Amino acid sequence: MTEALVVSNIVLWVAVLALLGTVFALARQIGVLYERIAPMGALMLDSGPKVGESAPAFDLVTLDGRPFATGGARTKSLLLFFLSPTCPVCKKLLPILKRVAVDEGQWLEIAFASDGDVDEHAAFRTRAGLQAYPYLLSTDLGMAYRIGKLPYAVLVDEAGKVKAKGLVNSREQIESLFTARDLGVASVQEFVAMEARRA
Repeated sequence: MTEALVVSNIVLWVAVLALLGTVFALARQIGVLYERIAPMGALMLDSGPKVGESAPAFDLVTLDGRPFATGGARTKSLLLFFLSPTCPVCKKLLPILKRVAVDEGQWLEIAFASDGDVDEHAAFRTRAGLQAYPYLLSTDLGMAYRIGKLPYAVLVDEAGKVKAKGLVNSREQIESLFTARDLGVASVQEFVAMEARRA
């Protein structure tokens, strides 16, 4: 009887040690994967004006009839957020963008852009609570930036130059545009690649 208890105890301890070894190996692999996977910023598509070029200048009118210029010098940087009333990811990002507008309001202005039916967008703007922000309807603006997928954001600096742009699906990707601006690179991926070459 005691022999059976001793043997079962030994087997249990071997199993516990094997599990500890497995947990240690998995933790090590997670660390290796974390180092290999670069931070995911906004996905920059190679179309439209390049980062560093002048933003396309349009003199537009917002949904509530106010003039709005998208290019040239301005007092604050401009985040143009291209959206659609039927885009679920766009709707998910609206509360985040409102928070960003408050947090970054000293240097940043946010404008929403789309194209399509005025009445549909006016109703969507009201439902989404976007009355405080410029809301632009312009097919030409989307064509100038070559917007093919939504939601898409373009950051234009005070001098009217494109500082960062890309497909955005999360707060992190929106903030990656600001990080790219602060680092003076086209995208976070470009910065990570530069750092990898230096290492």
